[in-house]
Amino acid sequence: MPHALISGGSSGIGLALAKILINEGWNVTILARDKARLEEAAVNLNASRKAQSQRIIATSADVADPIALNRAVEDAVAQLGAPDLLVASAGIVIPETFANLAPDAFRQTMEVNYFGTVDLVRACLPSMRANRKGQIVLVSSGAGLIGLYGYSAYAPSKFAVRGFGEALRSELKPEGISVSVVFPPDTDTPQLREEIRVRPAITSKIAGGAKVKSADDIARAILGGVRQGRFAIAPGFEMTMLARFAGLLSPILNKFSFDPLIARMHKP
Repeated sequence: MPHALISGGSSGIGLALAKILINEGWNVTILARDKARLEEAAVNLNASRKAQSQRIIATSADVADPIALNRAVEDAVAQLGAPDLLVASAGIVIPETFANLAPDAFRQTMEVNYFGTVDLVRACLPSMRANRKGQIVLVSSGAGLIGLYGYSAYAPSKFAVRGFGEALRSELKPEGISVSVVFPPDTDTPQLREEIRVRPAITSKIAGGAKVKSADDIARAILGGVRQGRFAIAPGFEMTMLARFAGLLSPILNKFSFDPLIARMHKP
């Protein structure tokens, strides 16, 4: 039975992926910080098993704690074998302008979003290399393609995930391990709902024109992209265009859309 290991697996995109894979007969390991939410997710996944022989491991681990993360991965690999699919979807966002953000916000965001991704891959890779197969999926963001107002801490961490994925892809391809990077648009998750509550008004105005996708839709798009062997997985037309033409579109969007909007909203 194939094994999927998913960080951030107790809610949002990570949980949606776990549900699909459970329904397809996979063994699944989910990692997350919130024990209560993790336990609830494990109950739901167990109820959705296709076969009684399927295994679900739900472990409370903070991806920003390399020791705890490595211990959780070692336990999962010992029980279910090397991951056939590794998904790094744990992440945080602290939306605010640079001038109003505490210095720790930048370090915390990078520790979770970037180093948490790096350390998860580092923990899983030896067993995957021993099998000479597997798929690694790194969840970046639309903010990993273009930096936006109010994401001065978040966007750099997601740009870093993108760069990590590009380098990792070329290093691991000769060993039979594929790498994909996902650039989801705004997705209906508990994290987005909390973000909307606290983010700057200008950030909300910029994001207001984009349609919010469901976590299930994004999960299906991710698995479809992985199975097609795509490196960049950008669900939806807008993200697809941005992923392909970010260098061209970014200055156009800034000049004709974002900058005028920001200027209007800054007027007294």
